[in-house]
Amino acid sequence: MSLLRSYVSGRWHTPDAEGAPLHDAVTGEEIARISSAGIDMGAALRYGREVGGPALRELTFHQRAQLLKALGLYLKEHKAELYALSARTGATKSDSWIDVDGGFGVLLGYASKAKRELPNDRVFVDGAVEPLGRGGTFAGQHICTPLRGVAVQINAFNFPMWGPLEKFAPAFIAGVPSLVKPASQTAYVTEKLVELMLASGLLPEGSLQLVCGSAGDLLDHLTPQDLVGFTGSASTAQHLRTHQAVIRSSVRFNAEADSLNCSILGPDARPGTPEFDLFVGQLVTEMTTKAGQKCTAIRRALVPAELMDAVAEATSARLAEVVIGNPADKSVKMGALAGLEQREEVRRSLKALQENASVVYGDGPLSLVDADAERGAFMSPMLLRAPADAVQPHEVEAFGPVSTLLPYSSVDDAVTLAARGSGSLVGSIVSADTDFVRDVVIGVAPWHGRLLVLDREDAGESTGHGSPLPMLVHGGPGRAGGGEEMGGMRGVLHHMQRTAVQGSPRTLAAVTNRWVAGAPRRDDSVHPFRKTLAELRLGDTVVAGPREVTLEDIEHFAEFTGDTFYAHMDEEAAAANPFFGGRVAHGYLVVSFAAGLFVSPEPGPVLANYGLENLRFLTPTFPGDTLTVTLTVKQITPREDQDYGEVRWDADVVNQKGESVARYDVLTLVAKGQGTS
Repeated sequence: MSLLRSYVSGRWHTPDAEGAPLHDAVTGEEIARISSAGIDMGAALRYGREVGGPALRELTFHQRAQLLKALGLYLKEHKAELYALSARTGATKSDSWIDVDGGFGVLLGYASKAKRELPNDRVFVDGAVEPLGRGGTFAGQHICTPLRGVAVQINAFNFPMWGPLEKFAPAFIAGVPSLVKPASQTAYVTEKLVELMLASGLLPEGSLQLVCGSAGDLLDHLTPQDLVGFTGSASTAQHLRTHQAVIRSSVRFNAEADSLNCSILGPDARPGTPEFDLFVGQLVTEMTTKAGQKCTAIRRALVPAELMDAVAEATSARLAEVVIGNPADKSVKMGALAGLEQREEVRRSLKALQENASVVYGDGPLSLVDADAERGAFMSPMLLRAPADAVQPHEVEAFGPVSTLLPYSSVDDAVTLAARGSGSLVGSIVSADTDFVRDVVIGVAPWHGRLLVLDREDAGESTGHGSPLPMLVHGGPGRAGGGEEMGGMRGVLHHMQRTAVQGSPRTLAAVTNRWVAGAPRRDDSVHPFRKTLAELRLGDTVVAGPREVTLEDIEHFAEFTGDTFYAHMDEEAAAANPFFGGRVAHGYLVVSFAAGLFVSPEPGPVLANYGLENLRFLTPTFPGDTLTVTLTVKQITPREDQDYGEVRWDADVVNQKGESVARYDVLTLVAKGQGTS
């Protein structure tokens, strides 16, 4: 049998030991052996810090995003190899789609979000400038910079592709190298994934390492700049979280652990309604997808007491239609568990659950398609039914195709039962009654990382109870680990240090690469709209005006636009308004006049205005007031794959008294010109 390799310190490492056997979940055949013998874990971490970290930090957020997108597309071209290996874990083609294509989706999703929400820079500016002095010469700004360590990523067996990629993507965007440690049972899939990622030639050296086999003394070498991301059992999470090095160095530790997720059927969802069918269909899907080996699977189905029999009957009928066996057969809808040991673990948990629960479905003979029940890790879906006061369903998780029906009598009762899981990754509410949904969502939200509300309106587009998405939190409180994976930019910022920088506006502008009010301006003879992206500099400014606003202007604007709000047209009514005391100009008239003052009308580097942000009208503009606008380059963001970039301008419109009447950001697209990449 082949020995799985690790990739550490810039080279592939073959273990110098026989290793433990790994078996095909369907046939029981030995397919590989695994060991981490001979790996210097401390050297691997140093290599990531000293080689991978600097290489990643040389790149901007957008450059990393571009590489991540290219990597996702590259892996898509090789997915046939990954699907073939995934089948040996017992996964059907649809199971593998979640793991394989779902993993690609995480890479592409993060690449897209990073380009939209992060600057083309190496520093992330978090929040607004905080004035710290009356004179405007002292201010504070929060920035985020990548930690100078390695993200140690310890993954579970059930998603050997999606699991590593969901951790790798936000770390890579943040600029932190990853060391991936897969669970042994399915590490042969992760080994192939990492081999393809490295073969792409897209990743900076040291940004990705792989350890197959035992973690050994890996955690002993952690420093305060390293991170640990863990997916697995709650007991293992507790053991790792209390490791001396983790405690001593206050290592950031993110755990996504097993959880007793629930789905709640609303009282309105009676047999014959779309919601009743959706509840039953979702429950069966979550029990049988990946043979129930999902941290997001439904373990507790909470049902109005009067509907328990109907739900039990309908779910049993659907489960009876599920074909179990070799995933190579297209008729098979549920494959094997990851291995015989995993099946025995599920059976032990099932025995504990049956102490006060009866079997509704699954105690009959097991019929398999093209598979051997003794050699392969197969089992029937098991639907149980427990009384309202049962304890085990809220404490014991059978990590397989097992779920328990539990009755509830009221909204408060449903919320109480959901909370007895002591913290879950996800819960769902299936109901068309929005009053019921609101009460349940607010009641159970403190115990859940994510909540899906499923009804006839969103069912066609819903991604389902058990499908985490890269733009949303994946994690949960309490038993679920207390951490977050993904969660959009929160996942990226988890790998960065948030620091408050205090100084003068000039200093803050230099650090953040953003012009800050009070920092120097550059007002030269060339209008900034005549400059390419390569020629523009932070602080480039044009001052235009003044322009008087007349009563005729206000009335013409009202007639032209149809905006005849009384404050602009009725002197008596406007005078009674406590904010104005008389007729005032339209705010959008002020913005329009400002644009007319600062634009340079001839064709040039400015290609388009694509919006305004943070617009605030601060002081009323009355007939007879004169307006002057100051437009200043605030931020310059080249687009990596285009011949133009984005320029954010600070616009400040003042009246003849020097009072700001409007402040906002103008967003434009500007041609790059020579010298801007």
